[in-house]
Amino acid sequence: MNLKKIKKNFLFFNLLAILGITVWSIKNAFEIYKLVLMRTNNREKLSDFLDLSSERKIISQYKNKKTWLNKKNYKNIYIKSFDGLRLYGLVINQEKNFDNWVIVVHGYNGCCLDMIDFSKNFYKNDFNIILPDCRGHGKSQGSYIGMGWHDRLDIVKWIEYINKENSNSKIVLYGLSMGAATILMSSGEKLPNNVKCIIEDCAYNSAFEEFRYQLNISQKKIPKYMLNIVNFICAIHAKYKLSDACVIDQIKKSKTPTLFIHGGRDKFVPTRMVFELYKNASCPKDIIIIPNAGHGTSALINEKKYWSTIFSFLEKYFYN
Repeated sequence: MNLKKIKKNFLFFNLLAILGITVWSIKNAFEIYKLVLMRTNNREKLSDFLDLSSERKIISQYKNKKTWLNKKNYKNIYIKSFDGLRLYGLVINQEKNFDNWVIVVHGYNGCCLDMIDFSKNFYKNDFNIILPDCRGHGKSQGSYIGMGWHDRLDIVKWIEYINKENSNSKIVLYGLSMGAATILMSSGEKLPNNVKCIIEDCAYNSAFEEFRYQLNISQKKIPKYMLNIVNFICAIHAKYKLSDACVIDQIKKSKTPTLFIHGGRDKFVPTRMVFELYKNASCPKDIIIIPNAGHGTSALINEKKYWSTIFSFLEKYFYN
């Protein structure tokens, strides 16, 4: 075999190897996309890629509490999203006519019912409540999870719904985890003046960085470049990129007073992210770290401090 033929064969097998790796990478990236960003009930398989243990702990601990919803005046409503999806929300009205409203937004792969117990303290303090199902979750339409990016515009639609129902309304946005990232990204939009403040609990600084972090700590050995392919697939299928869902970029534009809350031992959305968010927020702001709390458990670890801080913040920016 002459040298020319050896080089030709070497080039052929190298191209074949590159093609094989490319096909394997795209196939596996699409599988990751399907699991983590498309509507799914396969939570067991999802946990191969994301550490959902803390999320399950949150839901189980709050759902173990006695529900109070069945005694309240509530109704099911639907609105249309900016792109034509039918979005579901649970509305809990006060028995008397009050103008105070709070939109309470759930986390990744959850639903509005996860937030019932978070809503109780707002209800006790004369707030009407809207608990939306984010797109791709619960009773809302959507084949994909928006990671807060498209959801930010859905929150604007919920604000519009409140203002049609109550022209004298004053509104608080409250969110947990992905819900917290959602309302922070909403703050970068042009919100009406009656949105008085934002309370966020354990938001990530960007969807891309959160998934990078999750892939780094995953027990599965996933090449780092895979996230870039997932980002590309997301852009084609969901019409947004994970890198678009950058909370930091949005809060730089925010003028709405914001309280940042995070657990000091959060391993799902690392605590360092809240300091990056706080530093970049251009609005009036405050921050509280609950030292021994993990992801989304600050209200469980120190309930008194959690809610007293929230209502002190509201006294300053909402009630005045």
